[in-house]
Amino acid sequence: MFRFIIRQTLAIVLATSVLSCHLRSADPAVGNAVITDAISAGVQLERDGRWHEAIQFYERLIKSQPGLNDIERRLQISRIHHDVVRRYNDESFLTAVRTTSPAQAAELYMEVLTKLEMNYVDPTDLSKLVRYGTAFLEVALTEPDFVRINLASVSDAKIEHFRNNIHKIALARPVRSRAEAKSIASQVAQLAEQELGLLPSVTIHEYVAGAVGLLDPYSGYMTPGELMEIFSQIEGNLIGLGVELWAERNELRILEVFAGGPAFEAGLRAGDSILAVDNSVTSQVGAKRAADMLRGVEGSSVRLEVLRSNGEAQSIVVTRRRVDVPSVSTGQMVDTTAGVGYIRISTFQKTTPEEFDRVANQLYSQGMKSLIIDLRRNPGGLLDAAVELVDRFVDHGSIVSTRGRSGLENRDYRAKRPNTWDIPLVVLVDSDSASASEIFAGAIRDHRRGILVGQTTYGKGSVQGLFHTETTSGGLRLTVSKFFSPNGTPISSIGVQPDVVLNDVQVAKPIADDHVPTFVRFDEPSQDLSLGKAIEVARDSIAHSGYRSR
Repeated sequence: MFRFIIRQTLAIVLATSVLSCHLRSADPAVGNAVITDAISAGVQLERDGRWHEAIQFYERLIKSQPGLNDIERRLQISRIHHDVVRRYNDESFLTAVRTTSPAQAAELYMEVLTKLEMNYVDPTDLSKLVRYGTAFLEVALTEPDFVRINLASVSDAKIEHFRNNIHKIALARPVRSRAEAKSIASQVAQLAEQELGLLPSVTIHEYVAGAVGLLDPYSGYMTPGELMEIFSQIEGNLIGLGVELWAERNELRILEVFAGGPAFEAGLRAGDSILAVDNSVTSQVGAKRAADMLRGVEGSSVRLEVLRSNGEAQSIVVTRRRVDVPSVSTGQMVDTTAGVGYIRISTFQKTTPEEFDRVANQLYSQGMKSLIIDLRRNPGGLLDAAVELVDRFVDHGSIVSTRGRSGLENRDYRAKRPNTWDIPLVVLVDSDSASASEIFAGAIRDHRRGILVGQTTYGKGSVQGLFHTETTSGGLRLTVSKFFSPNGTPISSIGVQPDVVLNDVQVAKPIADDHVPTFVRFDEPSQDLSLGKAIEVARDSIAHSGYRSR
């Protein structure tokens, strides 16, 4: 089992001016008005079907104003919609549902409930899990993609009548065993088949997804395609075009192009919009379906109709191939006079420690006397990779500890590597630094090994395990434990506090460097105020440490 601690990120572009208001106003009327406006903004995102953005919006609102039950409810609803849309735009999931018999689907549900009971960090309530599955089915029956694929010839009135009667079976009594939960899901599936002609395997798959999807923000059912892709991410290689995409409704935009990959070599750049994939127009098939069509076997080609960021339309043919995605996306000297090196780590994967060693040694040969490690926007990754990187700077003591319901998840990770780096260290973090990033930042802070600069980190203090399902080719991502910094400080919902706090800073976006095919460099530090401050701190740390190059 991989211990995978990546925050579930949602690529979004969202104006959050309403959240910048002081939600804790001294005047209750003003405070309530601001909250009402914020809720209205979130509801509008829901009406537009922009579930990615709605989730992120509500999460930020809850952090600003905890304890709002209406927001919690809207967040849960948005998560269900997002999950249903995600799965019904994934061909691997549709194939799995079509090829699964009712008996196999029921067995899958039992398997999932068993894995939850054995591995989930907290005790599970079977009655709640059945209720969650019912909620997933109810929401699915309102989603256009679900209805189009499964119930195209059924009237809206008939679907709504069924939705209003599900509870008579599903929530009629407490659920005391997995067998009872399976029986309820099967009864609902039979009723859906009788009244709507809905395949039983379709209904039961909603109970499968629901059993996992509302436990916490980081657990969930994974389609076969998603499971394969996440293992490829862990290994640091993917077969495809080498791009990071924004996909929402009819908009498919390139956020990042991995230098040296096929998309980069074909001339695609961040900011380009994909209007069509082969003969399928994005606005007609939807962004998620178009994004799924970019996948394919190694060596095959795909024709893209692209709207460049400068407004020019262009047709580009790209050949799919295996792309090595570096986790160390930038490595350079940012102050050659003072000897300040800079390394950006975009995620923690198997190759991260080896990549770091290679780049750090290159910078050291160029006269590096102090190092800035940039973990901004780093959502996490492999726990072991984060531990290994801390071990390169901390020569003894605890790095992180994990605690779970199962004693198997109670582990203490300690420094053990000889010959650690002793140069002054500065770590850049922000509110999107999560999981493995927080393990690294928390250990460096507790051991007083470096100076943290930036914003309080995200606050995701839990570890997820990846589990294959034996009944089908999908899988589960389950929270199996929570982690604590060397001082025993929990990270969950708190985050790691920086030593030098920076708020509302301008951050430069990465730009491709044709001369460095495996890296991405940043604009001048003067355009990145956080990096500029980190360089100041790094220079000062050299002066006060008395460090000299070996």
